[in-house]
Amino acid sequence: MTTTPFRVCFVCTGNICRSPMAEHVFRRHVEEAGLDGIVEVDSAGTDGWHEGDGADPRTVRVLQEGGYTSAHTARRFQRDWFDRLDLVIALDSGHLRTLRRLAPTPRDADKVRLLRSYDPAADDLDVPDPYYGSMDGFEECLKMVEAASDGLLDAVREGVEGRGTA
Repeated sequence: MTTTPFRVCFVCTGNICRSPMAEHVFRRHVEEAGLDGIVEVDSAGTDGWHEGDGADPRTVRVLQEGGYTSAHTARRFQRDWFDRLDLVIALDSGHLRTLRRLAPTPRDADKVRLLRSYDPAADDLDVPDPYYGSMDGFEECLKMVEAASDGLLDAVREGVEGRGTA
């Protein structure tokens, strides 16, 4: 018997900085937890300006320096994806509002959460957009993503166990 994977999608604005960074970091957490094959991880943007592009070179650099994979093709989040996703992880409160407005049902809107809400030490729940800044912003973004990944993994593990697929 095959089971449907637990699906997580990270969403930022253009899908070239924050969300692909979160996707690659979290994918490694999933693999290290032995949940690959049970949990699927991807990312998208609220806007389609960069569709088809790779990740920003600065994102690729911090991911590679951190020992993460970095292959990526940007795409825009589609409303009909809600039906197949278990969690939609917004990188800031603007994305959260946009995605909740886009959600076809209240149940789908409840799937949308802020990434940093999974970091108990976070005082601000937004991951700032590093696009217009220096490498420091990308490095800080990576730290924020890494800090939230353990808590998110715990929540995903609970979701998987709740389905009886672990």
